[in-house]
Amino acid sequence: MTLLVLGLPLVGSIMLALWPRDADLSPRIFGMVVAAATFGAALFLLPGLGGASSDAAAGAVLDPRHEVDLPWLSVIDVRLHLGVDGISVPLILVTALLTLLGMVHNWVERPERPALFCSLVLLLEVGALGTFMALDLVLFFAAFEVVLIPMYFLIGRWGGPGAAAAALKFAVYTLTGSAALLIGLVFIYASTGTFDLVELSERGGAGISTAVQVAAFGALFVGFAVKSPLWPLHTWLPPAHTEAPTVGSVLLAGVQLKMGTYGLVRIALPVLPEGARALAPVLAVLAVTGIVVAALACFTQNDLKRLIAYSSVGHMGFVLLGISTLTTVGINAALLANVAHGLITGLLFFLVGAVKARYGTGELDELGSGLWARLPRLGFAMVVACVASLGLPGLAGFWGEAMAVFAALHPDPGLGAELFTVLGVVAAIGAGMTAAYFLRLLRLLVVGPIAAGSGHRDQAEIRPVDLWATERVVHVPLLFLTLALGLYPALVLGLTGGPVGALVEAVAASR
Repeated sequence: MTLLVLGLPLVGSIMLALWPRDADLSPRIFGMVVAAATFGAALFLLPGLGGASSDAAAGAVLDPRHEVDLPWLSVIDVRLHLGVDGISVPLILVTALLTLLGMVHNWVERPERPALFCSLVLLLEVGALGTFMALDLVLFFAAFEVVLIPMYFLIGRWGGPGAAAAALKFAVYTLTGSAALLIGLVFIYASTGTFDLVELSERGGAGISTAVQVAAFGALFVGFAVKSPLWPLHTWLPPAHTEAPTVGSVLLAGVQLKMGTYGLVRIALPVLPEGARALAPVLAVLAVTGIVVAALACFTQNDLKRLIAYSSVGHMGFVLLGISTLTTVGINAALLANVAHGLITGLLFFLVGAVKARYGTGELDELGSGLWARLPRLGFAMVVACVASLGLPGLAGFWGEAMAVFAALHPDPGLGAELFTVLGVVAAIGAGMTAAYFLRLLRLLVVGPIAAGSGHRDQAEIRPVDLWATERVVHVPLLFLTLALGLYPALVLGLTGGPVGALVEAVAASR
């Protein structure tokens, strides 16, 4: 099943790359069909649907299902080793869903050269799915890097007026992070002689000295922090989001930002546990600093996409804080927050795209207020997305961040409890700041009285339709999942709980 899920978008991407250049309708239909088939196949990766149990083997740190293990580069013992577990399946489903919704959204924005656009979107999906399925370090690195190519062109070719500079900055940062990631992987191979992630996870750092573990963990962290992105390696993100087309922003926030923190949980923690314990306080300090700095930056933003981009930096800070506690609650919180952020921020960028399509701008001082009164369905969806992102209980954004703060107050016993307590309190203050800037956004744009901004168009120039039927098809699933995950977080925690418990036990046993 893993080969099918990975193969469908790969074949679709190749076929669309060869599609006639002047075609408009057929590539969009084909891309949507391929994305829908991929999402349907991904559903069979859920425990029970694909004939596999959700129970992990007793004592197994990494017990993959739907496993494929084939020779690839036998000279250095690199294998095409794929598989999934409860940690990876939620992110695979989010990736497949957002790609499908992005293909549907192409009927709204209708990008130029749709065949090439859809081909790049499917190629990006291949890289992300490969990252979440890879059980070989070389395969992981290859899939991790594949995402760079389509995202660079999606920003540079279909982006706004500053797209070239934003795409170049994105590429430079990502390649620099990739170099650090490669150094960390080389450290691991040089000490163990294997790239097999299942074997390395079972070893739990055996054969790797403490000094090498610390150095390798630091290198991996830099590589993953750039991709996430985590403060202070985040400065490429706001211009990339600002200039990217709507689908590019959705996939950048909902998919690519998850790959870095997933790599920390999948590779860095189980393979380098002593390095993780040594550097966990540093990660926690950086995480909380990022939460506060991002919140302060959001108060100064006038562009909607830049505001949401900076908010993503803060949300990913909560993910990193949860991971840095090295506890079952903290890592589960991080994985849940990853999924919630993908759904909520994907919805926010779709909604911002709808606002820009109607008013021709994303600048708050040009838009004015009263969006709900002008376009009630769009305004209502924006309110739900914003209050979900600020962490309102009952919606998806609440549980992961609340659990991350709780975990910071109860970290692994080997870490400094006093430091983490202070950081937990500061993170809670940061959560309050997050609520404040989203409420400010709602007041300035959505729920205030109708007030024209400096660049406001006449009412006659606004599209008469509140939300197109196609837009409702895109928005409703994300709204529903945001509510469902908020009311029943076990949808994700039921998958992640077992693997995370085994992982934390293995990290603790390596002391």
